[in-house]
Amino acid sequence: MNYFERAKFFRTKKRLGQNFLINGEIIQTIIDNSNISPEDTVVEIGPGVGFVTEQLIKYAKKVIAVELDEEAIVELKKLNADNLEIIHADILKTDLSSLCNGPIKVVANIPYYITSPIIAHLLGEVDDLDNKNRNKITDIILMVQEEVARRMVANENSPAKQYGLLTILSQFWADVEIFKLVGRRSFYPAPKVNSALVKLKVRKEPLLKLSDYKHFRKTVKAAFSQRRKTLKNCLLNNGFSKDIVQKALLKIGVDENIRGEKLSISKLGELSEALNEAN
Repeated sequence: MNYFERAKFFRTKKRLGQNFLINGEIIQTIIDNSNISPEDTVVEIGPGVGFVTEQLIKYAKKVIAVELDEEAIVELKKLNADNLEIIHADILKTDLSSLCNGPIKVVANIPYYITSPIIAHLLGEVDDLDNKNRNKITDIILMVQEEVARRMVANENSPAKQYGLLTILSQFWADVEIFKLVGRRSFYPAPKVNSALVKLKVRKEPLLKLSDYKHFRKTVKAAFSQRRKTLKNCLLNNGFSKDIVQKALLKIGVDENIRGEKLSISKLGELSEALNEAN
């Protein structure tokens, strides 16, 4: 029986954002790009009825499947594999660092409406220097909406709507790349949008060396707070004084009429340091 026929027997739940991957070639692409060895522990987020899971258990030492849907768990248990552990939990309330002793790889076909919270949960915010989950993870393979994937890999030269807070959240603690675009017909039920597979290679150190990471987070949020306004006005509207803003922009050689999305992540780091020093 093919994946499509198997998926039709399961009652998907729209409230959980369930769209099961039924394309065997894409499933194999996930396996190939995960580079799983017999010594690896893999945490799979949102395994659903287990189409990817049943392949992961062939390669990994252990697969820990974190699933919220009780009915899906009934299907997962039918795999009956010695190296499969099933956890009935909300991933956003799960401490990944407590699941096993060694490092882990993460594979996830996640509900698209909670992509940003899940990335923040896995990697930590830009000022979260000792995130327990991130310290355990070496690699993350995510299936996300294509539009979201474009935002994750964007830079200051990308279309304005792509480069923003999600870009910085994703890239501050990981090297990010899109490795496969996935059409909507690869899922059941088919979503209204196309998808993409993204790989994140987690870093041990943050992208930038800064004196104050909380201040950097504050600066970035201010810079992207009102996209139609200039960087100067965004900063002023978020509590930075006119004198400090002018001094900082002059120091880093940035026109006060530029918009925040035209500054690279490293330039935003310079801005944060300059604002902090001028304070």
